[in-house]
Amino acid sequence: MHVLFIQYPSCSTCRKAKNWLAEHKIAFEDRHIVESTPTLEELTNFYQKSGLALKKFFNTSGLVYKELGLKDKLASMSEKEQLELLSSNGMLIKRPLLITDNTVLVGFKEADWSKALI
Repeated sequence: MHVLFIQYPSCSTCRKAKNWLAEHKIAFEDRHIVESTPTLEELTNFYQKSGLALKKFFNTSGLVYKELGLKDKLASMSEKEQLELLSSNGMLIKRPLLITDNTVLVGFKEADWSKALI
């Protein structure tokens, strides 16, 4: 199974998730969310595969989200506009992202990761 781990190295939750992967000896492809921000096509695929609400992909506690006033703007934006916005700045995306052949997880919840990977 191919595992893609998209993360931001300075993020404590990402570091915790990366350590969890190492502890469980799970091989993964590591990708920096800002240096290699997911494309519009990738994000559309992740979103559709996840079954989650698109809002779950936004880093709502991040500075960029707050600076852009997205709390009040997202509801009036189309799905395509939201996905384009996410693909324009990796700091807008909630992290880490874990992508496997049939699963997309947003954020790190140990129980969800265990279910998906172990």
